Amino acid sequence: MTKYILEISYLIASVTFILGLKMLGNPASARKGNLIAAFGMGLAIIATIFLYTDESGKHLGNLGFIFGGLLIGTVLGWIAAKRVQMTAMPEMVSLFNGMGGACAMLISVIEFQHIHDALSEPIVIASFALAGSLGKITGTLITIMVGLVIGSVSFAGSMVAWGKLSGRVKDKSFGAQQVINIGLLLVILAMSAYTIVNFDIRIFYAVLAISLVYGVLFVLPIGGADMPVVISLLNSFTGVAAACGGFLYDNKVMLIGGVLVGSAGTLLTIVMCKAMNRSLLNVLIGNFGGGASGGSSSSTIQGSTKEITASDAAILMKYAKKVVIVPGYGLAVAQAQHVVHELEELLEKEGVEVKYAIHPVAGRMPGHMNVLLAESNVSYDKLVEMEEINPEFNTTDVVLVVGANDVVNPAAKTDPASPIYGMPILEVENATNVIVNKRSMKAGYAGIENELFFKPKTSMLFGDAKKALTQLVSEIKSLG
Repeated sequence: MTKYILEISYLIASVTFILGLKMLGNPASARKGNLIAAFGMGLAIIATIFLYTDESGKHLGNLGFIFGGLLIGTVLGWIAAKRVQMTAMPEMVSLFNGMGGACAMLISVIEFQHIHDALSEPIVIASFALAGSLGKITGTLITIMVGLVIGSVSFAGSMVAWGKLSGRVKDKSFGAQQVINIGLLLVILAMSAYTIVNFDIRIFYAVLAISLVYGVLFVLPIGGADMPVVISLLNSFTGVAAACGGFLYDNKVMLIGGVLVGSAGTLLTIVMCKAMNRSLLNVLIGNFGGGASGGSSSSTIQGSTKEITASDAAILMKYAKKVVIVPGYGLAVAQAQHVVHELEELLEKEGVEVKYAIHPVAGRMPGHMNVLLAESNVSYDKLVEMEEINPEFNTTDVVLVVGANDVVNPAAKTDPASPIYGMPILEVENATNVIVNKRSMKAGYAGIENELFFKPKTSMLFGDAKKALTQLVSEIKSLG
């Protein structure tokens, strides 16, 4: 009876995963979708603890350790999530994703040890062969090795991504690094095959160590501007590794959850690569944004910048018919999302049409700007994707760029030598007036100058985004 109740619990949990994922597609329902999926995961965990039995009918033991681990993990996760700033959300995503990879890696380690201990005697192997179970064990070993390699790469790579996003790790590359990476991958595959055939535990742990090294070297040279794609890719790795755990334990909810994460991460990676007009291979070996050099630099851009005051910008925006706001990572750094929403509401009271232009790779993780603006209760209807907003810039009076850089750089269309050439951008230069808020003239994440800043219709509003926007709001209010 308990077996059927457990299966029903898994079915309910699987449905909540699918429903929650669907609801995450809309900021208005995302919070509820997250809670529904979390409820499903909690149900699956509790049902497993109390209802699972092995072939002999024995329930799980060591409940003290299990609940102790759940308590510690819950407290640490809750505190970390409550304290994290929105600017640090990308690295938290990487950190949590890495923990998922680590879990899949440890599952493979434990299960291989069990099989190795069981098959340590040749007579045992012979008995399994006579019983026709050796093929099944080989299939299990293949699943273990796949989970080990992918989980290890996901864990190590996510830790490097976390270090990069938090500023603790710099982009590093050396000669023939890609050749070395390919060589390591071939070694991992060959040693994994040897381990499956020979049950050699020493080679197994060697595969583990090399996979961790490969995970580090895999992410280390990838440029900062490509980190949203890398996070998405590593997320799909973790999903695949979790699905391997589902196969090992014949656990349907674990399998479905892993497949959902893996497929969603893969699809998101493809979408983001398409948004950047680059192949995944180019992202992984191109080192986009990895250095400060590029085809465009301040020495090759002709012209000068002009500065605008907050009062002049206020007049320009107050009497405009249509304003488009382009949010970027600088908006998140300054925690200015609430002020920009206040600016939006103030302009709308003046009869100005206001929209937000969202680039697919703006920020440091997929959907970063959507999450940021949703936090300040910006209506989802006002968030317009790049393909839809680009044709509207010709009829836009003022574009306010807040903390964005590379995603509005015309060099992506005009300079074949630029590292961002070919990447679709927000074509803000087509608007009547462009106001760019930045702290300084420092280059963006791709390490190149922005041609937009030097165009005649562009004005620079220097300063911290929150302070600049607050002053802009005050100036508009003072105009009556």
